[in-house]
Amino acid sequence: MTANYFLSLSIWLPILAGVVVLVTGSPKNSGCTTRWIALVGAVLGFAVTVPLYLYFSNDTASMQFVEMAPWIPAFNINYHLGIDGISLWFVLLNSFMTLLVVIAGWVVIEKRLAQYMAAFLIMSGLINGVFAALDAILFYVFFEAMLIPMFLIIGVWGGPRRVYAAIKFFLYTLLGSLLMLAAFIYLYFEAGGSFEIIKFQILPLPLGVQVLIFLAFFMSFAVKVPMWPLHTWLPDAHVEAPTGGSVILAAITLKIGAYGFLRFNLPITPDASHALSGFIIALSLIAVVYIGLVALVQNDMKKLVAYSSIAHMGFVTLGFFMFNPMGVEGGLLQMISHGFISGAMFLCIGVLYDRMHSRQISDYGGVVNTMPTFAAFFMLFAMANAGLPGTSGFIGEFIVILSAIQVNFWYAALAATTLIFGAAYTLWMYKRVVFGAVANPHVAELKDINKRETLFLALLAILVLAMGLYPKPFTDTMHATVQQLIEQTSVPKY
Repeated sequence: MTANYFLSLSIWLPILAGVVVLVTGSPKNSGCTTRWIALVGAVLGFAVTVPLYLYFSNDTASMQFVEMAPWIPAFNINYHLGIDGISLWFVLLNSFMTLLVVIAGWVVIEKRLAQYMAAFLIMSGLINGVFAALDAILFYVFFEAMLIPMFLIIGVWGGPRRVYAAIKFFLYTLLGSLLMLAAFIYLYFEAGGSFEIIKFQILPLPLGVQVLIFLAFFMSFAVKVPMWPLHTWLPDAHVEAPTGGSVILAAITLKIGAYGFLRFNLPITPDASHALSGFIIALSLIAVVYIGLVALVQNDMKKLVAYSSIAHMGFVTLGFFMFNPMGVEGGLLQMISHGFISGAMFLCIGVLYDRMHSRQISDYGGVVNTMPTFAAFFMLFAMANAGLPGTSGFIGEFIVILSAIQVNFWYAALAATTLIFGAAYTLWMYKRVVFGAVANPHVAELKDINKRETLFLALLAILVLAMGLYPKPFTDTMHATVQQLIEQTSVPKY
């Protein structure tokens, strides 16, 4: 489909809204004005992405809504945008979660409100640019620029160790991406002076070169996922980040790393991907099994969900390197589902933290007695996090396990342990926080969720159930693109 400028609107409208929030958010204006401007910007930012789904053609693997304009002609760098069945859902997911974060922070954020809202709006536009960019330098600019708002969100509105967590997050992701830039420059000369990603994908590169390029991309994207053992920045970032930062970090930014594997590693270096698949599968299974065990011993709710995210993202990379359509589609479904569930889990923890200013499991107990509506929502999301059939958490994991068993029984057996560990650490946390008698006077004074909190939790609950019961709209859009990707990676380049 032709452009219609929906992609440009999805990028620049939130950024513009963020700038407006910054400009109008002076001390002379009320916080109410800032909140409403931010909400309007977030609503419009999501609204312009809806036509991407409504007018998306499921019958083709070609890029759709393509926009092309010269940017830096001297180096043949273009403002080139487009989406396919892989990137479509992440633009929608990002814009939707940004809207929920604005609603969630409506009355919670009091310090530097305008800067807080602006950071999320600007980051939303930059992330959409990452998923839509078809020029490597444009991708790199968006990829790096999105670090700045998240760095500020953690460093300014985070917890006591926020500066340490923010610097660690920034250094890990920045150092990895420098290798990606080096790979882009090499591919630029190999492609005859072009940074077009599609041209990179058809270069006949020898295996040795492919391995080096694969590793350069791997260092950048594995940190973002994050894969074991490059994951240590994530628990620190989650624990120190404000609720909105944790939501976007888990629901969106982790997906950029996995998206990079599909957009760059598999199609540009298919032979190296096959040669190194055992290495990636091993790291993925370690994440699923070992990190699942680490989650079992956490006392901080945020840290537990952070480790849970690493384990669930291990399923994603496992599915991608099975090299069959079922595995890739299962991984993509897991990415989307994890966006809903992890975002919901962090929002639930944020609801409790706003009331008691504690994330320690031992500080709670008997919450169901004072917050029954909240406890019902939290139960649904906990069950989805554990992979309960009928929720979105089951779909992706089940399909990846089916894919893995076609390749190696033991891959599937080890991967399936997440259904045990996931249930163990999630239900252990839920039981200690929610069930039992009221543990202390602080819990006895808790008030149930209000209309605003009910709104964002209800929206996520609907999506978790809808995707779990009827995933067909998701699979229909991605099938043609995934099929083409698998065919592309099955043809040797040397």
